[in-house]
Amino acid sequence: MSMIVKDVSFAYMKHQVLKEVSFQVERGDCVAVLGTNGVGKSTLLKCLNQVIKAQYGDISIDKKAVRDLSGDELAQVIGYVPQNGSFSDSTVFDAVLLGRKPYIKWDATQEDLEITENVVRSLSLEDFALRKVNQLSGGEMQKVAIARALAQQPMLLLFDEPTSNLDLRNQLEVIQIIKDIVRERQISAIVTMHDLNLALRFADKFMLMKDGKIFAMGGSEIITPENILEVYGVHVAIENFNGYHVVIPH
Repeated sequence: MSMIVKDVSFAYMKHQVLKEVSFQVERGDCVAVLGTNGVGKSTLLKCLNQVIKAQYGDISIDKKAVRDLSGDELAQVIGYVPQNGSFSDSTVFDAVLLGRKPYIKWDATQEDLEITENVVRSLSLEDFALRKVNQLSGGEMQKVAIARALAQQPMLLLFDEPTSNLDLRNQLEVIQIIKDIVRERQISAIVTMHDLNLALRFADKFMLMKDGKIFAMGGSEIITPENILEVYGVHVAIENFNGYHVVIPH
């Protein structure tokens, strides 16, 4: 899988949010998109998934333009987990089964049910399978949202701030789930985040955004005090603790 994004621009009315954004994501990449509020992180994900249409530029997956894919074709390639995803008054199993919708013609097949069962089991949701989603905790609901996207069997997963509103334990669990999914299934993930330290724990590529543009992109070597000062306006030190880089504000 290779996604190529070239010169993507988007504006709300006269407010330019994205300005000629270009990058490439390969199979197995786990990319953290970082930057201040309002810099265009969520808008970028929505453009990639065609929730909104980029006014300029091109987005392709394996040399196929995403704008030429039908809704079902796109959903078979890209799984999208938005902020505060909504669920109907359904059980966990039915909510995850909804991820098979792009493949279902008339009714769910045995294969659809088996894929759903496997995804539910892989995220340790089997004890909640027959419970209503709206009865779950925030962390459990986030796992259901990830499971629904996984049931689509996509090549690329997009997560918009998946750890927002979660406590520390659930933040670490959700981030570890995403990291494990990318490694075990050999797919790719693009994740918008605010927490630099969480990003440094799981991502292998980082995209720093400023003023609607990519300020820097690369491995952990781009997470420097100088770049963080430029992007966030905050003085920091970066230390190594038990093998992890840790960002410490002054």
